[in-house]
Amino acid sequence: MFPDMHVTTGIIGSVVCFLLYAAPILTFKRVIKKGSVEEYSCIPYILTLFSSLTYTWYGLPVVSSGWENWTLSGISSLGVLFESTFIGIYIWFAPREKKKLVMMMVSPILIIFGMAVFFTSFSFHTHQMRKEFVGSIGLVASILMYGSPLVAVKQVIRTKSVEFMPFYLSLFSFLTSLLWMLYGLLGKDPFLTAPSFIGCLMGILQLVVYCIYSKCKEAPKTNPDIEQADELKVVTIQDNTKGQKAII
Repeated sequence: MFPDMHVTTGIIGSVVCFLLYAAPILTFKRVIKKGSVEEYSCIPYILTLFSSLTYTWYGLPVVSSGWENWTLSGISSLGVLFESTFIGIYIWFAPREKKKLVMMMVSPILIIFGMAVFFTSFSFHTHQMRKEFVGSIGLVASILMYGSPLVAVKQVIRTKSVEFMPFYLSLFSFLTSLLWMLYGLLGKDPFLTAPSFIGCLMGILQLVVYCIYSKCKEAPKTNPDIEQADELKVVTIQDNTKGQKAII
């Protein structure tokens, strides 16, 4: 029963994860249309690329035993394609300062991944050692990835606007974390369960923040009649001599 549930959860998780990877398409459609990255941050996409690269390698038979994590490896490789495309678009339309920042962040990630591939291919000779090594890197990468939306949360709280924190990205992030946490529990894999649990908490935080600040998109409008009544005060003054009324 558990192997079937494990594979089924992995397939469902892959479908939802695909939606998570595809969610920024609307964001980058706007970037291309406006020819500007505006206030969007590239950090979540860079860290997602790091996590996707690591778990693609983690799920391959070189690290895992056989194809026990084929669903994880398959969807993670698709994530590499998505995130590479998004980062490429971001670099194209970003100003020079942001381009340099993105390149400075992407370079060490690629170096770390390359070193992980090298060591697991030539230095470790058992699947358990390889899983522990790559899984530890994946654990850190996933925690960074799930924590990266805190940049957007901070911006939402500062600006009191959810314009640059898309709802579907937060929703699919939560659902993906939940499903991969179940997948890790069924497979008794702490390197998947632990970061996914943290991802669930981060997803809940994003959704709560979105629900709070989505109501603050527009400032509450005051009734113009009340404003006029406050500005225009009519005072009736009884003139003892002429019996006239003056309006001030």
